[in-house]
Amino acid sequence: MSLPPPDQSDFSLTTAFHRLGSPPSVYRLATQLTPWFAWAAIACFGIGLYGALVAAPPDYQQGQAYRIIFVHVPAAWLSMMVYVVFAIAGAIGLIWHIKVGFIVARTSALIGAAYTFLALATGSIWGKPMWGTWWVWDARLTSELVLLLLYLGYLALDSAIDDRRTAGRAGAVLALVGLV
Repeated sequence: MSLPPPDQSDFSLTTAFHRLGSPPSVYRLATQLTPWFAWAAIACFGIGLYGALVAAPPDYQQGQAYRIIFVHVPAAWLSMMVYVVFAIAGAIGLIWHIKVGFIVARTSALIGAAYTFLALATGSIWGKPMWGTWWVWDARLTSELVLLLLYLGYLALDSAIDDRRTAGRAGAVLALVGLV
């Protein structure tokens, strides 16, 4: 994690973003932090899985069917949180012309689409025994479906444009419009 010291005579927030946002700096930092984050994620996942499937008693009204909520709710929250990260990364790439912003946006879109699909699928699986139907046009469900369509639209737009710079800019605009 040794970054070159900034030149004190020409130090600004923009130069700090450019220095920390350069692909070699990000790669060095990610290489050093990935094992630590991976072990922390595995430990948290194991503890959460034990708590959800073993330690938590069955619900008195829903029985064992409520356990899917331990997957559904985090997936729904993460689908929305990843969209905010996606839009902020696109804005950073669009405003400050930092390539890593577009890379983070592209990667976040795929992760966010997966979380959104997981939230929709688990919500439907939970809704069938609780409501008697797989889908209701509730505002929360519909907004999650629109979120999935935004992610898929971004991924389609990104793969349709060959020039990476133009694709990044167009995708960032779509992400920011979707954020509003």
